Amino acid sequence: MTVIGVSLKLYFGYRQTLQWCDEVSTVLTDRQRAAAELFVLPSYPALPEAGRVLAAAGIGLGAQDLSADDAGAQTGEVGGDMLAEVGCRYVEVGHAERRRLFGEDENVVAAKTAAALRHGLVPVLCLGEIEKQTSQTAAAECVRQLDSALQAARAADLGGRLVVAYEPHWAIGAPVPAPVDHITTVCSALGGAIGRLPEHPQSVVIYGGSAGPGLLSRIAGHVDGLFLGRFAHDPAALAAVMDEAAELSEQDVTA
Repeated sequence: MTVIGVSLKLYFGYRQTLQWCDEVSTVLTDRQRAAAELFVLPSYPALPEAGRVLAAAGIGLGAQDLSADDAGAQTGEVGGDMLAEVGCRYVEVGHAERRRLFGEDENVVAAKTAAALRHGLVPVLCLGEIEKQTSQTAAAECVRQLDSALQAARAADLGGRLVVAYEPHWAIGAPVPAPVDHITTVCSALGGAIGRLPEHPQSVVIYGGSAGPGLLSRIAGHVDGLFLGRFAHDPAALAAVMDEAAELSEQDVTA
């Protein structure tokens, strides 16, 4: 099944977030919902109420970040146990903006990945090269980042499903996504890498970085889905992506 994730980042206020969730819940058809696993990552304050709206439509809830620690004198932080308590099933870890703006290095990413798994959350683990390079070099770098991100989980004997989000930093916020052959080369390498991790069953690889309608059909067969940002702000655009997922699902059934 195709996996589609949406991060609302800091674009929407509280009421706007709930309105968007309500519109998405209304606009998606049963056919579209059945064809893809869809999850949404709103801002912290909206999580409980957004979760209630999304759950009624069969849409998963997640957070955009979590603390590496479960409790303590960590002003402003939110632990994985609280996220699970309010209904989150997913949590984003290691996004390029967290790495660049907040100084989250690979040790922090590994600790947060372990924290997510410790609380039964699915890490939406963001990986990607900073500068443009060959697809083969980028693939090797991203597989290395994956291994680094799982070091703390490995040491603590923690397993669980992963959603690996390949997001080349240079494509985030760009007018167009990375070239199709680049995306498919890197995601195929990541798919092979997670396939060799029996402690992380049913894990998938999705692509983000200026992803939007029309891309899913072009990378199908090499990538398990998309991680959407600003192109999903219009519920109709998200519905268009979900329609692509439904068409691909129907093609698989008739093949």
